[in-house]
Amino acid sequence: MDWAWLQRNVDQILALTGQHALWSLIAVIAGLALALPVGYAVFRTGRSAGIWLAVVGLLYAIPSIALFVAMPLILGTGILDPLNVIGALAVYTFALLVRSVRDGFAGVDPTVRQAAVAMGYGPLRRVLGVEFPLALPVIFAGLRVATVSTISLVSVGAVIGNGALGQLFDRGFAGGFMTPIVAGIVIILVMALLADLSILGLQRVLLPWFGLGQRSGGRLLGRRLTGVRR
Repeated sequence: MDWAWLQRNVDQILALTGQHALWSLIAVIAGLALALPVGYAVFRTGRSAGIWLAVVGLLYAIPSIALFVAMPLILGTGILDPLNVIGALAVYTFALLVRSVRDGFAGVDPTVRQAAVAMGYGPLRRVLGVEFPLALPVIFAGLRVATVSTISLVSVGAVIGNGALGQLFDRGFAGGFMTPIVAGIVIILVMALLADLSILGLQRVLLPWFGLGQRSGGRLLGRRLTGVRR
């Protein structure tokens, strides 16, 4: 490691790190926002859900380089526009999270739905106030995987000149210089670890039934709906 090089380029490295984190965050939020309604719609299709999940899963099979290059044609942006990378990453995040959203809703105990209906909950209120909270542990698990994957994939955008920390890899490979490559890898690993821990911490704060399991959490919420105390 050339520590002198790191000291000389610390400002640029910090700027690329901030860019990397911002692009990852936007892509994950956009992908999650799209996956929530689509995942629920897939769940509602019942037996044909597997077919729809297979179709959505094909999106993740698209090579990242090809998708980055195709994005300007889809979005009408310039080849170097950061939206190309963000848009492609949002597609991958969406493809990963649709299954998690569907599985989360599919895992809700049917007796909890019945209790909500018996209490007079309408469809929208039941979904948002009962089913969605119980589906969140599974959704959070998928979100952790999708976030780590997205943070890793941002660097691939360097092939079109917009890869945030991936630019360090380009510089290192071009000059046969390992220091920027190692620095980029370490920063991305630390960023992914911090993001994963942050999501896990948020999950523990938001979900009082975290760790109880779907059925135990469902029974807890069911008792709250019916007013039963044990």
